[in-house]
Parts: sequence; structure tokens; C-alpha cells
Amino acid sequence: MYDRNKNISVECKLKKIGLYILSAVCVLLLCACSVRKEDAKKLRDMEFTVVDPLEIPRELQEDIDDKKENVFKITYADEGYLYIARGYGKQDTSGYSVEVKSCYESKDSICLKTNLLGPPRGEEVVEGKTYPYVVIKTEYRDKDVAFN
Repeated sequence: MYDRNKNISVECKLKKIGLYILSAVCVLLLCACSVRKEDAKKLRDMEFTVVDPLEIPRELQEDIDDKKENVFKITYADEGYLYIARGYGKQDTSGYSVEVKSCYESKDSICLKTNLLGPPRGEEVVEGKTYPYVVIKTEYRDKDVAFN
């Protein structure tokens, strides 16, 4: 004889067990993750140079060329220097440039703030793909770079 209530009771117990297991996994995952808030408070401005496109190290230039279609953020260390590249992806006309607003060192990182500037009013623009980016060179620091 088939007891429908007994079958439903077993299904309920299995669902409860499944929920307990899922809850336990979620708790373990949340405990394993930590939130690290970077302290972006400026300690000091960093001296930097905007690198002429002809002076960008070959490996870095190849990486930029591979990624220039899209927004990119690249760091590259070479011979005691840190190169930081920030690109804004494909634009449909000429006249775009990248402005470096600030570059400073905080407790946890090097902070770089840049802006994409559009063609100035009244400037004649040429239709066609352009890929605005900037590369700066600064003294190497063993810190992460925070792009803003």
C-alpha cells in the first residue's frame, strides 16, 4: 500500500537538509572572503613623465596595441621604473586626448586619476577610428595601482 503522506514527509526532510547544506556553504564562503578597503588618502604627490609614444617599451606597446579597442588599465615595470597606461577604447573621430589629473601615493597604492577629453569646440575633426591613451613613467614602487 502506498502512503502519500510518508512520501511527502521524506521530500520535506530532504528539502530541509538541502537548505541547511546551502546555508552552511554560504556562511563558509562569506567567512572566506575578506573586504580590504584601500586607504586612498594622499601621502604625497608622485613625480611622473608622460611618455612619448616612440619611447614606450616594446612589450608595453604590444600589450597596448592588443587592448586598445576597449578601455584598458595596464601597469608595466622595467629597470626601476613603473609605467602606467590608461586607455579609453575606440573613438569614432580625431581630437580626443587623455588628461592626467593626478598621480599620488597613498598608504596602500599608487592612485592615478585621468579624464578623457573630447574634441575642443570649433576644432575640425576627422572621421575615423582613434584610440586615445596615455602612458606615464614614474619611479617604481611595490604597490598596486588604483585607477580613478
